Amino acid sequence: MRRIPPSTLLGVDPVRDDLHHYETSWLLPPSLLATLRALISTYIFLSIFFIWGWDGTHGNRDAIGQSFSFFTWLTYWGLAFYTLFAAIHTACYAYSGRSLLFNRWPRALRALHGLLYTTITVFPPLVTLVFWIILYKPPFYKEVFTGWSNVSQHGLNSLYAILEILLPTTAPHPWISIPVLILILLLYLCVAYITVHTEGFYAYSFLDIDKNGSGLVTGYCFGILAAILVIFLVTWGLIWFRAWLVKGKIKRSPRDPLCRQGDLQRAHTGVEVGELKHTQV
Repeated sequence: MRRIPPSTLLGVDPVRDDLHHYETSWLLPPSLLATLRALISTYIFLSIFFIWGWDGTHGNRDAIGQSFSFFTWLTYWGLAFYTLFAAIHTACYAYSGRSLLFNRWPRALRALHGLLYTTITVFPPLVTLVFWIILYKPPFYKEVFTGWSNVSQHGLNSLYAILEILLPTTAPHPWISIPVLILILLLYLCVAYITVHTEGFYAYSFLDIDKNGSGLVTGYCFGILAAILVIFLVTWGLIWFRAWLVKGKIKRSPRDPLCRQGDLQRAHTGVEVGELKHTQV
């Protein structure tokens, strides 16, 4: 049986480096993609610190420290840092035509970046669904701040995930991501119950065994497990369909060596070299 290299399993096969999956888009040039990601990251960070500032000045300082016990907040931080580093990687590529940081860092970091990409496209929809289906109680919030903060963290988060699914030239998630996602959920479950014993509150009411009973709590946990598997398959399918639909189209940096080769090739044949070499994203 042929041994599959770990880099292939993790979706970071060296032979595909010149595709610049995480730094390019089929629709936006790298400079605009970097700008969009930077704007999203800036908004997320500003909203986090504004919420903290609001809580701190409105008699709710404890909420700042307690926020790290909520899966919503943890995934929101993940979105913020992913879009920040993705913006930096994309800006470097736009400026140089190469993966400046990726090329210098160990390949393991490229793999971790890919796993982080998987989490920021899978976990936000889970947060949105759980909040609006299980936790939200109508009517809508009368206070502007409360409404804005909940829409930002439980609505716009999924919009950012959708943009990262549809706009880049990323490949479908590697299947090895599934056990990693499940492990993260299990680790968070530990955080949730450690919080109960150390802080005395449940981050999410459906985890309250005393109130709901162990059977119902177990049902919720398996329901979330099923939901994450479905969301993974849906996002995988959307990325695959996008890649199939655009048929390898890549908006490269003008400084990318393959882009310059494409200009020369078009001058002679009218066909871009990238279209000849790469028909799959």
